[in-house]
Amino acid sequence: MLDTQTDCRMPPCRPLGGQVAVITGSTSGIGLGIARALAEGGAAIVLNGLGRADEISATAAELAQQYDVAVDYDPANLLLGESAAEMIAAAIERHGRIDILVNNAGIQHVSPVEDFPIDRWDAIQALNLSAAFHTIRAAVPAMKAAGMGRIMNVASAHGLVASPFKSAYVAAKHGVLGLTKTVALEVARQGITCNAICPGYVWTPLVEAQIEDTARARGLDRTRVIEDVLLAAQPSKRFATVEEIGALAAFLASPMAASINGAAIPVDGGWTAQ
Repeated sequence: MLDTQTDCRMPPCRPLGGQVAVITGSTSGIGLGIARALAEGGAAIVLNGLGRADEISATAAELAQQYDVAVDYDPANLLLGESAAEMIAAAIERHGRIDILVNNAGIQHVSPVEDFPIDRWDAIQALNLSAAFHTIRAAVPAMKAAGMGRIMNVASAHGLVASPFKSAYVAAKHGVLGLTKTVALEVARQGITCNAICPGYVWTPLVEAQIEDTARARGLDRTRVIEDVLLAAQPSKRFATVEEIGALAAFLASPMAASINGAAIPVDGGWTAQ
């Protein structure tokens, strides 16, 4: 009788084996969830992001041991375009290739437009939008030479719709979608895809802290903050998880996603369907 069970010690359970993935903003939250999913698929990982050095080292070691892949950390300051490009060059020099690039790093600031601090506007554009341009610009030549590549930009539901008091973030994320589509068209015949993932609210440590801060500021209990403030726009009334985002990224990185190009894929519980 034919055994139809898949042996996950062998392909296709490691469809990304031999590949190299650079994920920005990957020391926690969504970025770490994506790094974990790509490592599970067999890709070597280059982490990037903020955090305590000992905690980052522990995270890298845990990923390497759990998934039996090489894991490096690059402390590049992505507010600086030159530093972003140097991170890609260093990954290529270290591993000889770059197959997957995930632009996830981002920051947020909330303020009425007339009061929006100019330095915050500039920083949000630099990290949320320009950093993606600089990493893509540096990575595409190596991907073209290899005849394959996967670029993913973590945008947001706010790349598709707007909310008040988030002018810089919404502008940057809309820009990310424009960048995604343009790059997708440029590389479409060279084995490279470029797509955007557009999460709504995702359960992360930062969101957990935001719940407590909002509850104190508004005098609401935890349940009301979650349902009436954070998830007010998400019809599902549940947070997406980093595992869900990671699973989507792993699929987009796989050969089965070769025809998905230039897409903006919502993971928002129906938010942008309204």
